[in-house]
Amino acid sequence: MNATHNAAEDKDNMSHGLKVFGDAYTLAIVHVLASATQRFNELQRSLGNISPTTLTDRLKKLENFGLVAQEKQTIDQLSVIYALTEKGKKMLPVLGAIEAFSKKFL
Repeated sequence: MNATHNAAEDKDNMSHGLKVFGDAYTLAIVHVLASATQRFNELQRSLGNISPTTLTDRLKKLENFGLVAQEKQTIDQLSVIYALTEKGKKMLPVLGAIEAFSKKFL
């Protein structure tokens, strides 16, 4: 019975993770922010044809999960830059594994 509980718990954890990262652009945002902090417009350009609404939605989701943070720039307090948090940086090995798998098998 314990193994069944663990399997069910694992399935729940996987489902929860996919709700966070399984939609379009979320992992791409993490990937882009891994190399540098960026302003909203820079992120939008880096991601290609993402709409401002979708980008705003994904950034809010990532912020709510504590994976991305907004930082006010010291030069211009109206400018906001987005950065991965320490928690967000923990996603980078997952991105690396996806990239390695894709290169090898897809």
